[in-house]
This record gives sequence, C-alpha cells and structure tokens, in this order.
Amino acid sequence: MNLIEQIDRENLAKLTANKTIVNFRAGDSVKVMVKVLEDTKERMQSFEGVVIAKKNRGINSSFKVRKISNGEGVERLFHLYSPNIQVEVLKHGKVRRAKLYYLRQRTGKSARIAEKKRIEEMETAAVAE
Repeated sequence: MNLIEQIDRENLAKLTANKTIVNFRAGDSVKVMVKVLEDTKERMQSFEGVVIAKKNRGINSSFKVRKISNGEGVERLFHLYSPNIQVEVLKHGKVRRAKLYYLRQRTGKSARIAEKKRIEEMETAAVAE
C-alpha cells in the first residue's frame, strides 16, 4: 500500500467514526439533508430524488441525485463522506443498470422506477403480522 492510500484510509476512518453511512444503490429514492450556512445561521435543506449514479472511490466517493422541479430536471452531486450531509433512503428501486443517465431523456410515467421489495422489509412485515 502506498502512502497516499494509507492517508486516504486514515482520513476515511476519521470521517466515518461518528457517522453511519447508509447503504443505497442507483435507482433508490433518497432524501439528502444538506447543512447550509447563511451568515451566522445554520439550517438543513432537503433534496429528494432518485440516485442515478454512484462512484465508489474511497474518500472521493460521490453520488448523483436527480429530481424534477417545476417540470425541469435538476441533478446534484454529493460527496458520500461529507460531514455536511445526511442521507435517508425512502424506497429501493428495481433497476438493471449502474448508471441511470437514460432518465435524463424521459419524462412522466416513463421516468418512474419500480419499487423493489427487500428481504429485510418482507421479514419485518411477517413478524408484524
């Protein structure tokens, strides 16, 4: 392991020490809470949409979230290990691609992604009954 990789792993361990990283994939609907600083005030702003791409590069990992706002497509790139964001998975999507850039050309019903039932969700539903 070279020096750069070692430094990256140490920094990654520091960033993840007090933060839980949510497991999500492309196609999942997520709600990202972003810390916004305005002069002396600090507030949380939400950005809710579909993950269209995820890049796993150690400390440089990032993901793109796309949503339709007022009929216009909006995409935003977030760094996964940033201390200024919190990610919450709303539902899991059933997709067969790692990058969902084809959603950029689609609108309306054709831009929707089917929901995928996860095994953990089925088990909790069975226990509840």
